[in-house]
Amino acid sequence: MDTTTKPAVEFRNVNYSADELHILKNITGTFPEGKITTLVGPSGAGKSTLFKLCNGLRSPQSGDILIKNKSINDYDPVELRRNVGIALQSATMIKGSVLENLELPLALQSKSIDHDFAEELLHDVGLQGDFLHRNAKDLSGGQRQKLSIARTLVNRPKILLLDEITSSLDRVSQHDIEELIEKINEKYGTTMIWITHNLKQALDIGHYTWVMMNGEVIETGESSILHSPKNERVQQFVKGELE
Repeated sequence: MDTTTKPAVEFRNVNYSADELHILKNITGTFPEGKITTLVGPSGAGKSTLFKLCNGLRSPQSGDILIKNKSINDYDPVELRRNVGIALQSATMIKGSVLENLELPLALQSKSIDHDFAEELLHDVGLQGDFLHRNAKDLSGGQRQKLSIARTLVNRPKILLLDEITSSLDRVSQHDIEELIEKINEKYGTTMIWITHNLKQALDIGHYTWVMMNGEVIETGESSILHSPKNERVQQFVKGELE
């Protein structure tokens, strides 16, 4: 992993269990600030659980998690979730307009969104300002995902967690979202941690990659490790996927 860039997120010997299952096992590693790190591995590897630890939805039984060099335990939950945003595969919308959906993070704080800022956010994700007054239920899957990402950007998070955000999209929409994530990363220097089952996507978009299996981090490094992994289990996992 990058030794010249300071970590945005650092795991130190983190263990997490639930229902007597040891889901995350002694996780140690860093996600470099301002970079895109992809998180790959088979289903059940613990990737989504790791995300829930990053934004305080779950707490580890042991070990420590540092966000911007500060223990996650020292953050107020609201402050933490302003710093660490998350966009999900489902891109769930509330009933109402695009503007009402975009305003949701501020509405929860009894605040409203500035109209110019709302248009800027839509522009950032490749949607026109006139979308603001459309009904969110009328948006396509790709448009909903763009709106979901724009909504996550309302608090200008330093770190953005992306959980399988393109897996249900067609190829064109998937490509649009990939370009969007690269644009946000470059424009704002936002640290991205992206769970994906698409190894080509991980290789093309990620600066770095973590490979997880059975609750453990098996191999990490620049995303090019997926071309020639050192670990035999990882070699079997990527076999045929990138040919």
